[in-house]
Order: sequence, then C-alpha cells, then structure tokens
Amino acid sequence: MAASAMFSLSLLPQEGAVADSFWVSLRYFNFYRIAVAAIFLLAALIFGDALSLGSHDMVAYIYSSGIYLTLAVVFHVVLRKVPAYFNLQLTLHVVTDVVLIVVLMYASSGIRSGLGVMLLISLAGTLTLFYAALASIAVLLEQSYWVLVQDSSTANYVQPGLLSIGYFATALITNRLARRLILNERLAQQRGADLADQLRINRLIIRDVQDGVLVVDAQGRVHLHNPRAADLLGRLVPDLSRIEDFSEELAQRLAAWRASQGASSVNVQFSESGRLVRARFVSVGAASGSSSLVFLEDLSKLQEQAQQLKLAALGRLTANIAHEIRNPLSAITHAGDLLQEEQRGPHKERMVQIIRDNARRLERMVHDVIELSRRDRVQPETIRVRPYLLTFIEEVAQNDSIPSESFLIDAAEDVTLEFDAEDSPEACASRCYAGQIE
Repeated sequence: MAASAMFSLSLLPQEGAVADSFWVSLRYFNFYRIAVAAIFLLAALIFGDALSLGSHDMVAYIYSSGIYLTLAVVFHVVLRKVPAYFNLQLTLHVVTDVVLIVVLMYASSGIRSGLGVMLLISLAGTLTLFYAALASIAVLLEQSYWVLVQDSSTANYVQPGLLSIGYFATALITNRLARRLILNERLAQQRGADLADQLRINRLIIRDVQDGVLVVDAQGRVHLHNPRAADLLGRLVPDLSRIEDFSEELAQRLAAWRASQGASSVNVQFSESGRLVRARFVSVGAASGSSSLVFLEDLSKLQEQAQQLKLAALGRLTANIAHEIRNPLSAITHAGDLLQEEQRGPHKERMVQIIRDNARRLERMVHDVIELSRRDRVQPETIRVRPYLLTFIEEVAQNDSIPSESFLIDAAEDVTLEFDAEDSPEACASRCYAGQIE
C-alpha cells in the first residue's frame, strides 16, 4: 500500500513530532485491515470450507477472523480518540497482522492456502527489518508444525523460505523508496511554509506601499489591490472585479500595452477622486497570458515635491542676493558714520541720521533673509507703542515731505506690546513666500 509506505520506525521523528500524513496513512491501512478481516469472516460464514479457507480447523479460522475484525475496529477507534504514541500503535498493528494471519494460515492447511502473501502488504507498510524477521519466523514456525506434527515433507520449506526472502526484499526496497518520500514530504512542507510566509510579507508590503497596486489576471479581473489604490480611485471596489470597474481609460491602456501597442507608463485622470495618476504596467511572468501588475503613482505628490524644491531653491537664491547686498550696504553705513563726525548744521545732521537709520533697517532685512533657513526662535521684547509711532511718523514726514501736523496720535496712555523688534514686516513676508514659517 503506497500511502502506508511512510511508516518506518527508523525514519520517524521523535514521538510527539510525527507528521499528520503518517497518522492519515495508518488510518487508511487500518481501513484495509478491517476490509480484509471482514472478507475472511464472511467467506467462512457464507461458503464454509468451499474456498479452502478454514479447511484444517474451521472453528479456529472463524474465531481468528472474528478477533482480527474486532481488533481492527478497536484500532480504528483508538486512532481517532488517541492520536498519540505512534510507534507503539504501529507495532501493535503489525504484530496483530503477523500473529492472526499465521493462525489463519494454520487453520487453512498451512502455506498452501496462500495467505502468507498477505503479510507482504503489512511489511511494505512498516519498512523495518525487525518486522520482516518476525513475519519470517512466524511463517517458518507454522511450516515446522506441519513437518513435525503432521509429517509433512521438508521439501515444503521452499515456499515459506521464498516468502521470507520476499519479506526482507520488500522491506529493503520500500525502505529506500520511503526515505526519499519522507525527505520530499518534509521539503514540500518547508517550501509550503516559506511560501506562506512570503505571501504574507508580500501582502503587508503591498498594503503599506505608498503607490496604488493592482494585480490583474489575463482575463482582466483584479485579484488584489491595496487601500492606496482605492484612495486614489475615490471609492471601494469589491475583490475580483474587472479592471473596467476601476477606470475605463485604465482598462484600455492596459489592453493596448498587453498587445504591445501602448506605452508602459501613462497618465490617467480618475473622475471620482479627481486625482491625476501615472499608471505603470509590469508583466508578472514571461508568458503573454500571465497576470500583470499596475502601479498607480499620485502625480500631485510629485508636484508638491517639485514645489518644495522650487521654494528651497528660491530661499538659497534670496540668501545669495542678501549676501551681495550686504557689501554695498556696509559701505553706505560706514560713509554715514564718517559724515556724522564732520561739523555740520542741524539740518544736515538730521539727514545723516536718516541715512544711518535706513541703512540699519536694510541691514536687519538682509540679516533676516540670511537667517531664513536657520529658523531661529522668536525673541520677544517689550515695545512702547507711542515712542515707536512718533519715531516712525517723523521718518515718514522727512522722507515724503509731509508736515508732521498731518498725523495725529490719539492714545490716552502709553501701550506696551510683546514683539520681536528685529522681525520686520519684510522679513515676515519673505518667510511666508519661502514657506519657512512653521
């Protein structure tokens, strides 16, 4: 029996680690034992000794067949209720086969009954030389009974001897075949476990990847798609839906690509989500009818990245311009300091002061532009509003030739504010433009 060819005490793992296939094969072999025992018993009850079964001792034959059937049923119950101690149960099964089949041989006139061949099946299932030796000894002892007690010819030892040789040959041949079978089974189990792990890893990667992924078979059915694809699409699509349910344009581009008439990368606009995506098609296998992978890349993210690069480049350009402005600004400030040292009238003294104040203001602006990339923390300080406004009005009146009487400050009390005095409005505008404000 092929399924039972895996039973080998020398090949089995430690108790408690027996593969499920071993138990399944043992159960199948026991079904065979129940069928054989039932046939032996029914043949004796229906045909008597007409078939030469039980021709020497019908009573012993009937009792032996009944015991054989009963033990086979008990083995079946034990296998279902107590799936443990595999080696022990296997040994009990084989010993039962050897003992009862030899008894049936005796009851059926010995080796001439041909029942000794039935042991070949049991021994092919066990594969151990111990069981082959046990069966050979039992058959030879049974033949010795006929020679010693029934005065049978010693020439009749030839057939039991050939049977014994067959037992050992069967055990040796099936042992080598079973070794390869067991190794292949273990390798298949390991490969199956590795494949299951790889499938789980692939599902996790596909689920968490930033691009949308669709697995489309040759008939256009989508076997797998990740949540990102549904997000780009703007709605959920059931499993095993057709690619047309995702996008008619995407389905047409995929069909054209499979026919080698289209590009492997195209832009597609999803109507429901309004997303513009780049669809990239990749064949899974070399065959033309194999499945395909469709990668959906959100182009809006690429546009955002490009905008960030532009803003970063603009910030670097602004910093370079600020460096270039700082040199002439330093010269203007130095010239203003030299003019202030000369003896001049009050009017000219005021003009020099205006030059120096505006030079400092431009210096602060340049400093703020240079510090954009550093993102320094705000340093608030207390500012008195009324004196600040008076100074500001005076500068405006001087620069634009506006009489100072045109301005009116209505404040009952001197208000103070917490503000960064170095953070000019121009610097704030520059930060906003460059995207530097957090």
